[in-house]
Amino acid sequence: MLNFTYLAEAATPLFFPLVAVIGAAIHSRSGRTRLSRAEIWFRWWAVAALGGGSLWMTVSFLTIPETMTEMIGFQNTPFVTEIAFANLGLAVLGIRAVHAPYRERVTIGLGAGMFLWGATLGHLYQWIANGDTAPGNIGAVLIYDVLLPVLLIVLAMQSRKQEHQPADRSDASPVQVS
Repeated sequence: MLNFTYLAEAATPLFFPLVAVIGAAIHSRSGRTRLSRAEIWFRWWAVAALGGGSLWMTVSFLTIPETMTEMIGFQNTPFVTEIAFANLGLAVLGIRAVHAPYRERVTIGLGAGMFLWGATLGHLYQWIANGDTAPGNIGAVLIYDVLLPVLLIVLAMQSRKQEHQPADRSDASPVQVS
């Protein structure tokens, strides 16, 4: 039977996407911005979910590697330092994405996807081949790793579409022709 600790560890990767959802929802409803909804949502997902989540993983793998590897169901090896710095790279990309042009944003989503989708394959392999059902191996990490890059790419594309659409002028005052 699953216990609370297992469920909490399995759900931990959803914390940063939750921050992104709450932040974007509040920001997009504030009405005090000129940014499109897709732009707001992209920025929040890039900074909070990718940047914040990856920075958390960096700090965690560097400061509590034994805990992290146990949560994943792996052995603690020097390789965890490499995982930490790969996550630091993702954190930098997530923060950089805020002011990046369209093509760079899509590239950031693809770059994150290469690492995160590769990690997904590793998690699935460990689950199927070795029965690794540790919360950090088959929990919400799979959802995060698969969907986050897809969402970043889709939001980048959507924000570009909205950027090139004419503004809604329904609230503009009528033009006076003399």
